Parts: sequence; structure tokens; C-alpha cells
Amino acid sequence: MRIVKITVGGLLALAVLLLGCVYLAPGPTTRFFINVERMRSGLERKEVTLADGVRVVYLEGGKGEPLMLLHGFSDDKDNFVYVARELVGSYRVIIPDINGFGESSRPERANYGAEAQAQRMHMFAAALGLKRLHLGGSSMGGQISLLYAADHPDEVQSLWLLDAGGLRTAPPSEMDNMKANPKKDFDAEADMAMSDPPFIPKPMMDYIGQERAKNEGMEKIIGQHLSHEPGVEERVKGLSTPSLIVWGAQDRILNPAGAQILHRLLPRSQVIIMPNTGHLPMLEQPEKSAADYLNFRATL
Repeated sequence: MRIVKITVGGLLALAVLLLGCVYLAPGPTTRFFINVERMRSGLERKEVTLADGVRVVYLEGGKGEPLMLLHGFSDDKDNFVYVARELVGSYRVIIPDINGFGESSRPERANYGAEAQAQRMHMFAAALGLKRLHLGGSSMGGQISLLYAADHPDEVQSLWLLDAGGLRTAPPSEMDNMKANPKKDFDAEADMAMSDPPFIPKPMMDYIGQERAKNEGMEKIIGQHLSHEPGVEERVKGLSTPSLIVWGAQDRILNPAGAQILHRLLPRSQVIIMPNTGHLPMLEQPEKSAADYLNFRATL
């Protein structure tokens, strides 16, 4: 009985301590939990400087054929931490912060369009000695992945496209019909991006929103560069790279009709529409997303 009381008392004390940390020091607490999740996924933070002096920070873990995962607009490398946990046992997973986001550098007067970012990610792959690789990307990262494959079809072994961006022929989405929120309310962004957002204590949500707001000026520049580019349709039409197209049925950011548009453009593609899922399948359903990807890779 005494052991039980001590155990219960210890757990209560730990809960109170964690709650206090969340409310009194949300920044350090958030960073602590991010690092814990990286460790649980077998991912190590690394960085490399490219030939032009641009610095790229990335996560890496696992062994096997290289799989590079590219995050979306206003996101960072940690969006893939949970799904990577299911993949590091099979592949060498590499997740960079695309320049302009996260911890990677933000060179002034650089081109941040998707085509330029694809070229930059190719330089990053070369810096790691990757001659051939598998690519995956979410939203803007999917757009960059498509252009990377179009530019270097012999180097990209497969594509994993999660609610991919860059389609100009897709119908408008709910987000297209709304004005951007200048306050960077992370709660509202999470509700828009995900069908069923995971619970995160409000102080931590506020901290994440404040950190992202610091990059608002850069994001406006990147958004302008992206908006002036043509759609990917003509660039990728007929691309023979084996591709898995995944889309959340409840995506409010990019219209799910984009999945069939991509499917018609890519002759060796498969489509999975995930029910009860929004714009970020790898965050909302990491285990299911990973299982679908593993099944896809088994067919290659």
C-alpha cells in the first residue's frame, strides 16, 4: 500500500510540475517536447552549408535507401517527425527545413519560388552525396518535389505527394475564399489545416504562433514568389516516376479534386483519399500514412 501511495503521489507531483512548466515556461517546455519526439523517432539534428553559402538544417535517422521529406508553407521539418517514426526502420529518412523556414538560413534577395527551392534541395542532396533518392512532400513540399523530379527524372526513384500544391487548374478551396489572418492565430490555423487537431495546451499553442509570427515578413516574400510561378501541370505531364498521391478528404487548404488532376498527369501514380483527414495526413494519421507508403514502396 505504501508503494502505491508513493507512486500515485509521485505521478501527481510530476503532473503538477509539467503543468507548471507549460504555463510558466512555454518556450523551453515546447522545445523540450520537440526534442523528445525527435529522439523517440530516432532522428538527429544536423546541418550542412551548401556551395553557395546557404545553410540547411535537417533531421536524419534510419538506414536504407534515402527518403527526403519536404514540408509545406509556414511549416518546418518537425511536421514529419511522427510519420518518420514508422519509416526509419526501413529507410534513411532525411527531413530538411526548406530555406526561408525553420532553422535553415534566409539569404537576402534569394529566389524562394518552388523552382528555385527545387534546385536548392538538389544542391542539398548533392552535399549529402545522394545521387538517387525517393522524394516526399506535403503541400508546397509536394510542389517542390514534383519540380525536382521533372528537372532530374533519372535521380528520383519515387514520389510521395501529400496534398501537393502548385496546381493552377484545381477548383478553389475554402482557404482560397478566406482572407489571411494577420495575427497568426495558431489555433485557427490548426483548425483550418487539420480535420481533428491534436490537443496542445494553450500556452504552447500561443508560443508556437508567436514564433511563426516572427517569420511573417519572410513568408509574405515567399508567398509572392510562389504566386508568380506557373502551375506544375505542364512541367510534370507524362512524368513516369512512380508516385503515391495522398489527399485528406476534408482538406480545406487545397481542394481534394487536385488528387485526380495529378493522377491524370502522372501515368504511374496511385491515389489514396484519406477520410476524416485534413491538409496534413502525416500529422493527423501518421501510422496510416506510413503504412500506405510502405505498401506503395513494396510495389516498386
